[in-house]
Amino acid sequence: MIIDMPATTTRAVAKRLLTERDEGGAVALGRVLTLIVDTGDHDPEHAIAAANDASREHPCRVILITEGTGTGGLDAQIRLGGDAGASEVIILRPSGEVDEHLDTLVMPLLLPDAPIVAWWPYEPPAVPSEHPLGRMAQRRITDSTRAAKPGAALRALAAGYSEGDTDLAWTRATLWRGLIAATLDQPPFSPVKRAFISGESQHPSVDMVAAWLAHALRCPVDVERIPDAPAITQVRLVRSTGEIVLDRPDGKTAALRQPDQPEHRIALPIRHLRECLAEELRRLDPDEVYGEVLTKGLPKVTA
Repeated sequence: MIIDMPATTTRAVAKRLLTERDEGGAVALGRVLTLIVDTGDHDPEHAIAAANDASREHPCRVILITEGTGTGGLDAQIRLGGDAGASEVIILRPSGEVDEHLDTLVMPLLLPDAPIVAWWPYEPPAVPSEHPLGRMAQRRITDSTRAAKPGAALRALAAGYSEGDTDLAWTRATLWRGLIAATLDQPPFSPVKRAFISGESQHPSVDMVAAWLAHALRCPVDVERIPDAPAITQVRLVRSTGEIVLDRPDGKTAALRQPDQPEHRIALPIRHLRECLAEELRRLDPDEVYGEVLTKGLPKVTA
């Protein structure tokens, strides 16, 4: 069900939600959080689709703010049922003076006594915790991968980091980090003397894995940046007992090569946005490892 509400207010939207719940049986009792999404002047449909998919694991109320087309006021749309996954989607299109007070705009629509997560699918604010929406949220999710200048966006996030921040460039590398950590947990336990990582020249996940290796292993890390590569393509760890190589040239399947062991083939596809968003919505406590890697490991990586 899609309900268009041109020239309206958020209080009117909240009343319409109550009416639909009473008359149509739509319920909000199982909603576990409020997800506020700020897409700026970008097409919101991609973010809505990802939020709908993630809501099947985390039923939530999605409040999406996108650029309005009018000269002042608020247009809104409510999506329920099959058009909203396991969530309620409220699309707000403010313009003029209304666009200047986003926190006040969304307050009447927040679920009572439920955590708030803010998500910027495109250009992240320089300091998410100081953004009007970020100040309201327990968790703040950015995505430097989709920024116009990913590397610069990631380093700006490092400079303005606060507990509760996370970036999906880190989440996209979860499987890589898990495989590398599992490999290093097996004998022989000789230290890594040097690490090498290669991947797409502008992909911030390359920088985040390099920063993680530099911070966790306390060794030099060399980065090879390859134009048009499928995200991360290879991680190579040099030890006195031989090299560990995790190679994924096609973006789908990785080959793990270790000394005195047969080559292992591992499914390692590039992760979809909905998977990464669902992973981040599983935790509402600060990701301390991300914070340390971003603020302490990233400065060791060459831009």
